[in-house]
Amino acid sequence: MKYIFSTIAIATLLMACSPKVDRSIVPAAGPAPVIQIGQAQQVQLANGLKLIVVENHKLPRVSYNMTLDLDPIQEGSKSGYVSMAGDLIGTGTTSRTKAQIDESVDYIGASLGTGGNGVFGSCLKKHSEKFLELMSDVLLNPSFPEEELEKTKKQTLSGLASSKTDPGSISDNLSSIANYGANHPYGELMTESTVTNITSDDLVNYYQKNFKPGVAYLVVVGDITFTDAKAQADKYFGTWKDAKVAERKFTQPTAPAGNRVVFSPIPGAVQSVIDITYPIDLKPGTQDAIVASLLNNILGGSGFQARLMQNLREDKAYTYGAYSSISPDEVIGNFSAGASVRNEVTDSAIVQFMYEMERLVNEPVADSTMQTMKNIMTGNFARSLERPQTIANFALNIEKYNLPKDFYQTYLQKLNAVTAADVQAMAKRVIKPSNCNITVVGNKDVAPKLAQFAASGKVEMLNYDGTPFSEIKPAPAGVTVSDVLNNYLNAMGGAEALSKVKSFEQNGALAMGPMSMAVNIKMKDNSKMKMTVSMAGMEAMKNVYDGAKGNTYQMGQKSAMEEGDLMDSRMQCDMLGELHYAQYGITPSLLGIDKVGDENAYVVQLTKANGEVTTDYFSVATGLRLKSVSVEGEGEEAMLVETVYSEYAMQDGVKYVKKMSINQGGQVMEFTYNEMKINPKLDDKEFVVE
Repeated sequence: MKYIFSTIAIATLLMACSPKVDRSIVPAAGPAPVIQIGQAQQVQLANGLKLIVVENHKLPRVSYNMTLDLDPIQEGSKSGYVSMAGDLIGTGTTSRTKAQIDESVDYIGASLGTGGNGVFGSCLKKHSEKFLELMSDVLLNPSFPEEELEKTKKQTLSGLASSKTDPGSISDNLSSIANYGANHPYGELMTESTVTNITSDDLVNYYQKNFKPGVAYLVVVGDITFTDAKAQADKYFGTWKDAKVAERKFTQPTAPAGNRVVFSPIPGAVQSVIDITYPIDLKPGTQDAIVASLLNNILGGSGFQARLMQNLREDKAYTYGAYSSISPDEVIGNFSAGASVRNEVTDSAIVQFMYEMERLVNEPVADSTMQTMKNIMTGNFARSLERPQTIANFALNIEKYNLPKDFYQTYLQKLNAVTAADVQAMAKRVIKPSNCNITVVGNKDVAPKLAQFAASGKVEMLNYDGTPFSEIKPAPAGVTVSDVLNNYLNAMGGAEALSKVKSFEQNGALAMGPMSMAVNIKMKDNSKMKMTVSMAGMEAMKNVYDGAKGNTYQMGQKSAMEEGDLMDSRMQCDMLGELHYAQYGITPSLLGIDKVGDENAYVVQLTKANGEVTTDYFSVATGLRLKSVSVEGEGEEAMLVETVYSEYAMQDGVKYVKKMSINQGGQVMEFTYNEMKINPKLDDKEFVVE
């Protein structure tokens, strides 16, 4: 006890003798720290290949990055072949198959990747010779196997199918088109048509014309000396023959003369994806880029401290996150600011974006804000130096952009020297609240409120791929929603035949990426339902409905079905459910005629008692359901779900869906049913809800 009181007494005495500190005064910032950056060594080989080496002997690993400095390429009607060529470089050489390449990489515990502008990888130091023999074979002798091309095209087409309903992907498409136009490489979109047009000759031609050592940099980082790296480069890449690579020039895109609003509708969307964007002339590796980066951190690039986040999230609660980017580029840079917001606040959110942009143009930034952002950027820069690859990237940028040799060594001094006046001057140059492409993806009901932001007073309506949006046409006079639903039931075999189906069993497969699972669905007495999904004979998921209650079993966990799921299960058991919508609290309405692909379709909106909406599309020609669109979840977690019914089959006088795909938030699941049993004998025990 005595010791405790003595300690308190000493502390009190020290406090009394210490000078008073005014904690309301923020300490002045010290000078920018001097950065000691490891030196990169470099040399140019006889064939023009530029070698950059950064020694780091902490770990016995070496990384090799072969990068081509190429102008962007306009791909036209075969958009996508550049990235596809990059993917396929590593899938076979004149002496190795893809399997042999993969096996060789795995055997030495290495990594090897390829892209449209080079080849890269890493390995243990002791395996560097084996790795470089493999890497050089991939780089210098690609065979572009036809079977790998077809596989890649199929995967690409599957990804494109999912992107059609993904709001983020659609927003990216609209922004690219609005900023750059279809005649600029940055404005081209990869579509089903362009992917289908790609041939192996396109990949070979791209490789032969562009993969040349004179435009290449080999960056080597790790446990290796400059002398050894030079010897390896000569040995494995010295025979690479050089040739001139074509330079490509394009008309520079510019920001619009006045604000332009572009909208792409998604039926049933509960959120709007906003992107306020335009091209800017801002080159990387310049003092201007440093000032612009600081400006962007203040606006929306530094998380919760940024103004957009403070305004739209913390103050207004419009969104979970609002961000911005100011991106330098050798060809043409861009500005972007955006967020996903609730439908009802879409126009209000745009007002706040414009407010924050105008504020930066018209008002100097407070010194305290300047210092906070400089501190954040200083910390990020310092942390980046922990990676040897950062030093290599610095050396590469100095060569590519012809920067001063001490550009990165004096980066923090240059950052610290930026003033509020510099930031405001940069804002006047790159922040253009009156010259924006405002792209919005969401529910069509939002669009009319956005005309106020367009200089023309009009909202341009586009599809996901930038083609003009076609309004739903009215249905022919006299056609009712009952007519459409009756035509559907007739197409499925007719009410009489369907009413005789009291039970059924379906067997099929569910494919989700590389994963495949077996699916079994059983219905009994028009009142009980069971679905089982299994993998390799092991049950992964099960839904059971006994006519009154139901459970979902997944990963060993059981959960009771909620009322909405129970109602859906009741309807699935009803073979004539489309005639009995009122029993299930559903109100159908005919919106008109729209296109599903090249086919005309009646659009039927189904509104549940709780307000949930599903939109069904029925073929005008055949009566069959072509697709359904709905939204699952609420707020930021809401997901658009699109189900496409691509194939039907006949069994015992009735039709059933043989193939369908479900795109849920960008995740695509493909269902294929290969067996349908009508009125089989099923045991009631299978439908017991535990």
